[in-house]
Amino acid sequence: MKRLIARRAATFLPEGPFAVAIGGGTTAAEVARALVFRTELTILTNSLTTAAEIGARQNLRVLVTGGIVRPSSFEIVGALAESSFAALNIGIAFLGADGVSAEGGVTTHDEVEARTNAAMVAGAQRSVLVVDSSKIGRVTLARVVDLAAVDDVVTDDGASVTDLRAVERAGPRVHVVQRVVQRVVQRVGHRA
Repeated sequence: MKRLIARRAATFLPEGPFAVAIGGGTTAAEVARALVFRTELTILTNSLTTAAEIGARQNLRVLVTGGIVRPSSFEIVGALAESSFAALNIGIAFLGADGVSAEGGVTTHDEVEARTNAAMVAGAQRSVLVVDSSKIGRVTLARVVDLAAVDDVVTDDGASVTDLRAVERAGPRVHVVQRVVQRVVQRVGHRA
């Protein structure tokens, strides 16, 4: 499901030279994977795992923020990471979250990560939240931004329609990818 979310989010990029920011988390990492065949793309990330995975690609320019590494997620956070996001002109910021709701906005479990992600959103012309449906309707400890600061939310069809409508009323456009149902057809042989 995360791969489908990422592929949909990757379609938001225009052709030609462009700069994006990609935050930490598994769905945001899928966005980075969806972009590896692009050319003339600069990616600024605060995720060491994303940087390690795509950093050797000759067709991409990968920049990594400075800051403090969170051992649990290998995300770089803090004042240096925040200033990195503020220093560059980012076209689109792709970020994940631990919770997304009309009441709580975009939330995460760590307050320092929340400030770093808020700086990423503030420094971008467009912000795209990429989250699976388990995050919709949830509120966690630290607010990153209000939903009015987010341009688009890309998720899967597992979230309730009520929660998705509440998110959309709070500001962002909501894009829902459909789950692909795979059926296994058994062929039963019979003798004539």
